Amino acid sequence: MKPSKSVLPSLLLSRPLVGKLMRLYDYPYPGRQGRIIRGYDRPHAVRTAKMCVTVADRLGHPRDRVRRYHSACLLHDLGRAGLDRQLFGTIWSWAKQRGIPTRPREWRALHPRTTYGRETEAFVSLYRRDLIASGVPMDPWAFEQIEMRLGYARRLARRLRVVKPQLKTLGVEWQPWMQQVMLYYYYPERLAKAKAWVRQLAEILVACEQFEAYSNQRRGRDYYARDKESLPEAFAYLDKLRQEGILSDEVLNVVRLLTAEGAFDPILEEARGEPLTRSDRRYLRSLAGRRL
Repeated sequence: MKPSKSVLPSLLLSRPLVGKLMRLYDYPYPGRQGRIIRGYDRPHAVRTAKMCVTVADRLGHPRDRVRRYHSACLLHDLGRAGLDRQLFGTIWSWAKQRGIPTRPREWRALHPRTTYGRETEAFVSLYRRDLIASGVPMDPWAFEQIEMRLGYARRLARRLRVVKPQLKTLGVEWQPWMQQVMLYYYYPERLAKAKAWVRQLAEILVACEQFEAYSNQRRGRDYYARDKESLPEAFAYLDKLRQEGILSDEVLNVVRLLTAEGAFDPILEEARGEPLTRSDRRYLRSLAGRRL
């Protein structure tokens, strides 16, 4: 089976516009005048967005909608603008080693008495002393790094308020559903009453973002203390999300089919920073026969 073309160019935003959107991830370093934190892992956002557009197109979404969706997918990590690699990695590696939840819905499952939207404050209240003892300075900057995961909706809303005037200048028409789609992974409950097409676009973003992340060497090292990327593990996680009701059979089947066709091979190789092995390619091509 020959690899297919991954994206129809007419569906994608122009390269200059994508570059300007990526600069919205830049963030002033607190207390250090003139110093900017360059947006973390911009290529991840670009690759994820290309995958999302490919899947949305295959599922038949209108082109105007898909182009707006491309903008939302490019900015899906905007709530993490200002991510301090060393501090963020220290905090969340520490949490992972201790089995502490790192996502709002998982936190609430373990701590049901936590007020909705106050997961960050609950985390800090419980673990401030332990983090300080581990060498983490629990100042406002550390709080922001925690909020980037446990308080993602709140931080994303703040960043969107800042960048919306720039989006308007760039000709990007921002609509409420775009923010809903960006929040789905952390807050699936917020889309319980959303239109079916909004929910489907949200599922596509989760599937593609997680697929890319499991293949992303840099993210694996910084986020997950991972030293090797595994395609079977990536699809095992996507299947877990399907079992939890986060992903539908329809979306996951299309992701599998496009992957089997080779549509994502160049993206996966770029994310890994190395060519796919013969074994990898055999596995990817085999996905055609694994429909749900």
